[in-house]
Amino acid sequence: MFCQKGVDDMARYFLAKAGIFVTHRVKKNDLMKLSRATGGKIITSLDEITPDTLGQAGLVEEKMVGNGEMIFITECNNPDTYSILLRGGTEHVVTSLSRAMHDALRVVGVTIEDGKLVAGGGSPEIELALRLREYASTMSGREQLAVTRFAAAMEIIPKTLAENAGLDAIDMVAELRSQHEKGNKYVGLDVYEGKPVDMLENGVIEPLRVKTQAISSATEAASMILRIDDVIASAKDANPKKKPDMADLD
Repeated sequence: MFCQKGVDDMARYFLAKAGIFVTHRVKKNDLMKLSRATGGKIITSLDEITPDTLGQAGLVEEKMVGNGEMIFITECNNPDTYSILLRGGTEHVVTSLSRAMHDALRVVGVTIEDGKLVAGGGSPEIELALRLREYASTMSGREQLAVTRFAAAMEIIPKTLAENAGLDAIDMVAELRSQHEKGNKYVGLDVYEGKPVDMLENGVIEPLRVKTQAISSATEAASMILRIDDVIASAKDANPKKKPDMADLD
């Protein structure tokens, strides 16, 4: 039995004597998760207890985790929620792990929601740059220059991947361009092999929503900066004038 409020010691004694495990002062958020995991219903009165309100779990046990105690509820039937226990040597490590795990779960969630993926390894950026250059050739004037520069900006991702992997960025980008011009639009940079490979065949993929959001945010940021006509910096006076004191006023 899990209770959000406190449970009297006498009540806990008789419940334990009857073989009923009791935990009190459980957070409401945790109660909701328990309900989803075990199928039990949250009730506010003993009169509401029926067989339909009871949840099911194969094992409920208390374990020592670090310097504290934690209760584990496992072997649930068709649970709708799970808990992930992260461990680390320091609080900073655990915080980093938590952030990374949250990002990974959100990526998986977005992928399931949208059902749309793109190849990784910089292949979408190379393909976009190729198509943008083709589009720029149909334009004239300054618009052509803007589209060409936008295409060059798209290639920053594969270029950065190559540099971080210790590869020659110029050679890698040139080889990727060549592959995409031949129609191999899923070819990206494999930093482990140090060469362009088919990203889909190697299972290197990204959610489409993440990719489009990154490009959209970067474009909006660049546009906002370009709207700035000038920046005026206020420099401090090297020889500030001395404020008159009372003696000077006399």
